[in-house]
Amino acid sequence: MHKVAMVTGGTKGIGFGIVQELYEDGFSVACLGRTRNPELDNFIELSKGKVQFIPTDISDIEKIRNSVQEVVSTFGRIDVLVNNAGVAPKERNDILETTPESFDFVINTNLKGTYFMTQAVANVMIGQDKGDFVPKIVNISSMSAYTSSTNRGEYCISKAGISMITTLFADRLANDGIFVYEVRPGIIKTDMTSKVSEKYDNLIEGGLLPIKRWGTPKDIAGVVSVLCSPKMCYSTGDIINVDGGYHIRRL
Repeated sequence: MHKVAMVTGGTKGIGFGIVQELYEDGFSVACLGRTRNPELDNFIELSKGKVQFIPTDISDIEKIRNSVQEVVSTFGRIDVLVNNAGVAPKERNDILETTPESFDFVINTNLKGTYFMTQAVANVMIGQDKGDFVPKIVNISSMSAYTSSTNRGEYCISKAGISMITTLFADRLANDGIFVYEVRPGIIKTDMTSKVSEKYDNLIEGGLLPIKRWGTPKDIAGVVSVLCSPKMCYSTGDIINVDGGYHIRRL
């Protein structure tokens, strides 16, 4: 039986790294996103149909439902869901000046979208023949789930909420044989961090991280690969930090 993975926000950055890694692991991969790009198109062509782009916007509940139906229609099943799609605030503002518009923009995608995508896919997983493969759901959150950034409070809240989504669905789905995990990236080289690269270069050089380098999408993808493998079969609700050791409290 072929295994099918579904990756939201899979067209670039961390998401595209995960798409590539899961393809290498033998999965057929549904790559979800708003728009495609030449790098993705080349990879889809090389995959000879095993990777397909499914357009969606997870801030829209109806589009979530439609995209899940399209994945099932295209591949026949869903064995792995990686919730990677996320947005940053359009502007960084002090929490005393956060606008309702910015709050809704971030929460609707990062938190609400992740919740209802997980709900939709979980119901598909419950209803299908699992064979000998344990279905997995992996939520990509952030060190911002527990690290205060007072100039982007809505982002931190959205990522903290993903931690509870992980806990809730891990609890609810364990009896159905579906395991749920959270991966917390640290400072990762992507388009989202490109505007603050100098700041983080200086912080890393100054000793912010025990492992003194930027993370890469491949660092995240490698951990997702392990979580989605049969080697993880007696764990659920776990949090894996992929942050160069940032989470270690040091004196």
